[in-house]
Amino acid sequence: MNSINENQEENNREDLAGQKAVEKIRDLIDKSGSCFFVTSTTLNNSHKSRPMSVQKTDDEGNIWFLSAKDSMKNMELAADTDVTLYFQGSSYSDFLELNGHAYVTDDRAKIEELWDPTVKAWFTEGKDDPRISVIQFVPDSGYYWDNKHGNAIAGIKVLISAMSGKTMDDSIEGTLKV
Repeated sequence: MNSINENQEENNREDLAGQKAVEKIRDLIDKSGSCFFVTSTTLNNSHKSRPMSVQKTDDEGNIWFLSAKDSMKNMELAADTDVTLYFQGSSYSDFLELNGHAYVTDDRAKIEELWDPTVKAWFTEGKDDPRISVIQFVPDSGYYWDNKHGNAIAGIKVLISAMSGKTMDDSIEGTLKV
């Protein structure tokens, strides 16, 4: 027997497009700050997934990273621009998968804009390090899993559900089309 009455099915799906999709992307990325950056190339036999720290998410939904020009990731992007990003903001919400294309540039003005002193751990010569490149990720589509009312309400609902045995789902999910 289902815990949800068939006549009273919960609405836990909301597909988003355009500016609403961009707002959701920015919100979820702000909660995470970093992602797994997955390339699609068959250039080598190593894993094509690596953690990356987001430097910026702009108003169009583009996601910006700093990367070493001589990195395997940059070589993979030269062969195939298809990329998937995976974000996780908390242990039970704020999940995001984005699919799109990534482009590498060495635009000095963009490097200056994106520079953060913590990045010096990888670029020892600072923002003028000749190895720095910029990756612009342009999302095409994605999917998100979140909660409707914030982590506090979702946590309370989980506790009440555990104690009562009654489902109190606060989840929301849907496709994203930028």
